[in-house]
Amino acid sequence: MRDVTGMPGRPSIAIVGSGFSGLGLAIRLIGAGFTDLTVFERAGDVGGVWRENTYPGAACDAPSHLYSYSFEPKPDWSRRFAPQPEILDYLRHCARKYGVLEHVRFGCEITGADFDPETGQWNLRTAGGEVHRADLLVAACGQLSVPSVPDIPGLGDFAGTVFHSARWDHGHDLTGRTVAVVGNGASAVQFVPRIAPRAAKLTVFQREPQWVGWKWDRRYPRLRTALNRRIPLLQRLSRLAVFVWFEALLNPMLIAPRGRQVLSAHVRALCRTTLWSVKDRRLRARLVPGYELGCKRVLVSSDYYRALDLPQVDVVTSAVVRATPDGLVTADGREHPADTVIMATGFRTRDFVAPMRVRGLTERDLDEAWRDGPRAYLGMAVAGFPNFFLMYGPNTNVGSGSVVHMLESQISYIVQAARALRDPGVLYMDVREGVLAGFDAALQHRLDGTVWNAGGCDSWYLHSGGGSDGRRRNASNWPGSMLGYRRRTRTLDPSDYRIVMR
Repeated sequence: MRDVTGMPGRPSIAIVGSGFSGLGLAIRLIGAGFTDLTVFERAGDVGGVWRENTYPGAACDAPSHLYSYSFEPKPDWSRRFAPQPEILDYLRHCARKYGVLEHVRFGCEITGADFDPETGQWNLRTAGGEVHRADLLVAACGQLSVPSVPDIPGLGDFAGTVFHSARWDHGHDLTGRTVAVVGNGASAVQFVPRIAPRAAKLTVFQREPQWVGWKWDRRYPRLRTALNRRIPLLQRLSRLAVFVWFEALLNPMLIAPRGRQVLSAHVRALCRTTLWSVKDRRLRARLVPGYELGCKRVLVSSDYYRALDLPQVDVVTSAVVRATPDGLVTADGREHPADTVIMATGFRTRDFVAPMRVRGLTERDLDEAWRDGPRAYLGMAVAGFPNFFLMYGPNTNVGSGSVVHMLESQISYIVQAARALRDPGVLYMDVREGVLAGFDAALQHRLDGTVWNAGGCDSWYLHSGGGSDGRRRNASNWPGSMLGYRRRTRTLDPSDYRIVMR
């Protein structure tokens, strides 16, 4: 058993995950003087979702200048929407520059964590059977880390190749293949245009049409990079302009009924203009969404519709019901031949701490605490789980903007918690149940007026098991602005917590 408590460097801190969340927090903690810090990473490299998602065309859908740490601007982004390899390189650079790598334990998967109220510590168990102790535990696993694979009867008998877009099989050449893509979400709109020209036949199985807006992407000229280096204010102004665009224009369209009335018509018109690039009128009719704009994540692409218009591409709207050795069968009884099936079916969005099993006070399991749906105070703290914080936890996703801004707000808050635990007299701090319940009730009430809850679609934002009234619960989105979240998390109020002394 390894003890990472480390007096006098208390508190010892364990961070699970090394994506944008875990790296950003580690950087700030190191800068604040915390030396007893361990980042547990199950893979052999940092990067989180940007390490795992290597499918063709993978890129961010928020402008690069905003989708990066405010304290580490990158003057030489190659384009407005950076591709996956460039984002991964950026995260590696940050880990090296700020000395995080010496704190990372690669190839170390945390499978369980149990809180000991006598010592005020978390006992962490690894897949290899080791046990580690830490005073403060932070789950930076991410909401989009565990692929969601539908249970299609007969798929085990399929004679071809099957893989999820988040686990792309780069050794499988798609040239001349008959490819089936199950799903038409954020990943599909990026990789379908890349693989469609190579495939002999490509069938996209679309459960529901998506709103797809034009992606105003472009390559930055060398002059732009040179100016960013010489005049850093220019890049900060660019970041600010993007931030204002999201905060002042797009966000009100999602969260406020009046904003939805005023702004959505304009954005809807832009999306329909993109849709008119489809020449086939019958295909175009299958691509028109029947729900309110913004109810699901609005996708951006400049070439997805053009790819669907190719002669070798077909869009099927009947649901997949089973697989055969030679393809997929849909609800209308048709069998669609395929030698390759690609699952573009997203992630298990309720698995905020996967693959850990977390037990708090009285050995209460986090899954049990969340049986009516995930909830956390400010998306970070759960009553009955002391000295434990989540990053990118429940209700911290943004429908419009950059999650990195939200993560930096959480980082500041958790650093304050770490400072509070520096007091040798403090055993642990546990958010009060009444504080969490009041916060969650107000938050869910606000969400009822947003397009995510009232827009008439079935999205990954909503989860069943919302309580005794049977209502579906939004455990994903923040029903306010990014600035509003920054204000709420700027200062940790000790009165929100039950402070237990030694």
